[in-house]
Amino acid sequence: MAALALVSRPVSALPKISSSCCPAVLSAASVSTVQQRKLHHAVVPKGKGGRSSSSGIAATVFGATGFLGRYVVNRLGRMGSQIIIPHRNDQYDIMYFKPMGDLGQIIFMEWDARNKDSIKQALEHSNVVINLVGREWETRNYGFEDVFVNIPQQIAKAAREAGIPKFIHMSHLNADIRSPSKYLRNKAVGETAVRDEFPDAIIMKPSEVFGREDRFFNYYANMRWFGNAVPLMAMGKQTVKQPVYVVDVAKAIINAVRDPDANGKTYALVGPNRYLLYDLVEYIYAVAHRSFVPYPLPRPLYHLAAQFFAMNPFEPWTTPDKIERFHLTDMKYPGLPGLEDLGITPSTVEQRAIEILRRHRRFRYLEADLDETKPAKTVNY
Repeated sequence: MAALALVSRPVSALPKISSSCCPAVLSAASVSTVQQRKLHHAVVPKGKGGRSSSSGIAATVFGATGFLGRYVVNRLGRMGSQIIIPHRNDQYDIMYFKPMGDLGQIIFMEWDARNKDSIKQALEHSNVVINLVGREWETRNYGFEDVFVNIPQQIAKAAREAGIPKFIHMSHLNADIRSPSKYLRNKAVGETAVRDEFPDAIIMKPSEVFGREDRFFNYYANMRWFGNAVPLMAMGKQTVKQPVYVVDVAKAIINAVRDPDANGKTYALVGPNRYLLYDLVEYIYAVAHRSFVPYPLPRPLYHLAAQFFAMNPFEPWTTPDKIERFHLTDMKYPGLPGLEDLGITPSTVEQRAIEILRRHRRFRYLEADLDETKPAKTVNY
């Protein structure tokens, strides 16, 4: 409570910075010039670095409770940033964030995504705003248009009006207004809406993200519960994927926050290799030491089966839209900067797959050497 009271102190009570301050403080003071507001001591860099120092970053992370959000918060916390986490969860469901930052540096705030005042309050004292709000399925209360267009637009507008210099928006590599996936169509519209509201926004376009809690590798690995038979449209041989590791995406966001030249840019975040979907799923089962039995399933039948799962009122295992998205070939953007431009060497699937797929192995294969598994075949198209 003490930390919360500290952050919500009226702006008029914030201390002034004299011109005789050290260079680190002067650099932070320049941020306040951009924001057109006085400087809070929480954003004055101090210390030698690390979680008990102050990085000079006060970040509001919308959508922090999702898959990618925990990695971003962890990276921010370990460098000594103050992090505001707007959430709609029970307080016990977000306690895992507490160890990610020093005492008082992780601040939780309940928010209503449709309440403009709630959004403004969440980012009132921040100098960085990161939007990771997303969902793979629609609900009665929040459709894809709400999640990917309306809410990001309101956040971007509030950030611009508050004078915040850094706004990062998470999109998708295959976002396209002509896409057969409603998810990706709304992602494309959301990009335009955010750019219109906040011209200097940094837009991240990752491909399918894999990691321990993902819904990509685990999605295919969990199909073993249906008799090891994996349905793939056209046997997955007409779809090319270039998955990216979740930690690399989190690092990219942090490096973009610290890079003054990143404002207004769009980044395409992809892994180093491209794979046919068939070869990628085959490799997933090989690492998990499970038998791989693929079979072709026509799109109408696949959609019909997915509609049955989509009727789940809680978290559907799959939906027709997800099937469309997973069977789309990842686009190439040679003109856009990527992970390398942010100083990151992307991890390969072969380097990280065991972290995700070990739990899908039988007991006798838990410690099996990964060298026994042949790397997945790569393609260049």
